[in-house]
Amino acid sequence: MARWTAFEHTGAYAFDAARLKRHWKRLHSGDQEPLPKEPKVLDAWVLFHSGEFEKAADVGLKSGGAGTVVANKATCIYANYLEPKEKARLDLFMQVALRAAEQSNAEPTNANAFYWHAYALGRYSQGISVAKALAQGIGGKVKSALETTIRLQPLHADAHIALGSFHAEVIDKVGALIGAMTYGAKKETSLSLFQRALELTPDSVIAKIEYANALVMLEGDKRVDDATRLYEQAAATKPLDAMQRLDVELAKLELTE
Repeated sequence: MARWTAFEHTGAYAFDAARLKRHWKRLHSGDQEPLPKEPKVLDAWVLFHSGEFEKAADVGLKSGGAGTVVANKATCIYANYLEPKEKARLDLFMQVALRAAEQSNAEPTNANAFYWHAYALGRYSQGISVAKALAQGIGGKVKSALETTIRLQPLHADAHIALGSFHAEVIDKVGALIGAMTYGAKKETSLSLFQRALELTPDSVIAKIEYANALVMLEGDKRVDDATRLYEQAAATKPLDAMQRLDVELAKLELTE
């Protein structure tokens, strides 16, 4: 496979093990991933937060089961933000979806195994079109995996964000009535999931971006001003690591469109 496109600002977010441990709780407030005990897995997370996504994925995969989560996260963040070719993006998301499904079967109490399975399938669905993915039955898998994530880890803000986005996108694509009857998607559920996510992680850039997107999908032009304020708050955030830098740049891009 071709080399991954490099993150442009790796020098700005240089972590080592000691610095990562100091900031771990803040960096992982969204996914509630526990601080790893294995040095190699910690090394993979150091690479991830520094923006060395390809190396993080490689080291994670070579570190056994405990490294699978960091490998999956590195692959998904890279595919979502930096991979320029659509087919390659979809292939990477599907690789993670399959790998995370295997991990969730082997580790049924690992919340992030279910989360990365859902995230990868969700981004894959957006790539092929949400309507097509729903017709293929992918939507139900995403919803089930996210609900399992939250059941296993109720403080998992990222899963609340993703599930809120799921409800909003289904309603946006098929309408409120069919969305509710066929997929259990509800506007009130979406909004409450985002509100809970922001209670759990009030500084989350991606929570504000996705909440803004959902407000426009669910309530249209009357919420554009609210959405814009959320984008502005997200864009004004000082990033702590490479992933947050990518989120902030996305927020800035949304404000220019």
